[in-house]
Amino acid sequence: MKLANRLNDFEAYLGTAMNLILTKMKEEGKDVINLGLGDPDVTPPEHMRKSLADACYDPNNHHYPSFYSPMPLKQAIAGWYERHYGVQCNPETEVLPLLGAANGLFHIHTCLLDHGDTALVPDPCYPSYVAGVKIAGGIVEPVPLLRENRFLPDLDAIDPDMARRAKMIWINYPNNPTAAHADLDFYARLVDWAKEYDVAVISDNPYSKICFDGYTAPSFLQVPGAKDVGVELNSISKAYNACGWRIGFMLGNPEIIAAMNKIKSHSDRGIFYPLQVAATEALNGPDQFMEERNQMYRERRDVVVEGLRKCGIDVDSPKGTFYIWAPLPQGVSDSKKWCFQVLDEIAVWMIPGSMYGKYGEGYFRIALTHPVERLAEAMDRLNKFLG
Repeated sequence: MKLANRLNDFEAYLGTAMNLILTKMKEEGKDVINLGLGDPDVTPPEHMRKSLADACYDPNNHHYPSFYSPMPLKQAIAGWYERHYGVQCNPETEVLPLLGAANGLFHIHTCLLDHGDTALVPDPCYPSYVAGVKIAGGIVEPVPLLRENRFLPDLDAIDPDMARRAKMIWINYPNNPTAAHADLDFYARLVDWAKEYDVAVISDNPYSKICFDGYTAPSFLQVPGAKDVGVELNSISKAYNACGWRIGFMLGNPEIIAAMNKIKSHSDRGIFYPLQVAATEALNGPDQFMEERNQMYRERRDVVVEGLRKCGIDVDSPKGTFYIWAPLPQGVSDSKKWCFQVLDEIAVWMIPGSMYGKYGEGYFRIALTHPVERLAEAMDRLNKFLG
């Protein structure tokens, strides 16, 4: 028996392996503070949970998902985008429900790339972008995200010959891991650039509803002409505290949506119907809870930023996501070695920036998925460790 050679082209996701290590440490009695896990510690609102429970109790809701019309969910997704972004999408041709945004993230590479095709991928980035390109047989061309450019890609710095070869480019704002944000001026330049070089834009926008300090994250699709060149991924995972529900969606270019529909007709049978019912209720329902939830994340952000600055770390205070992207302490150059040293000595886990790419080296990421008191304890331990 021989496994596919493509398995040698990418690394397994570090977070999965680390969860096993951290669980073992806790079983050994160590008071581990896991600041690596990007899974909110808050739950979906009660009306969402009740809607799901009621739908599950209905004995008629347990057939194959394709037994039911997908239109109520598609219409709810389209309505949500129109209310929140002013973006109009045809539910029949420009909206695609997904088994979590990761479902679309994985299949979009099969949709757009033939073997040997080029994909422009930001560096640092969510590692599954790189893995998805390589599994599809594509070639990854990194696009550096640098602090001096506010962690936005410098489109003018992309070699024109490379741009002409590229089939797709990933963007992700508010960004994981850097927590950087983009504005509509950047998206407008991106649309013009994509049209010039005939490159499909894939916007990954799951953190758009976690914003602070008066900032509201836009959608790439708000720019005129965006649907001509690309699509946007989003989900209820972060916006509605429902990561485990696996409800995502893709909107935009009808040709890409149709192609993804064709692929998904073979790869899965759709979303469990009670989840469709509950997601439809959520997207059509009240969202005032988001303001209070974001206030909670802002308070957590401030505790961590202040704590890191007391440690002598020159960290930016982000306006979106529940992440902090911080440079390594002075004199430290190997993020992976340092993060494991911190874990070993003070039982605080933070993700090394090198996990996210070559240009992620020199940084580490913290997730604000613990109460303020727990985050303050982690910062106190780190301050003593560095002192």
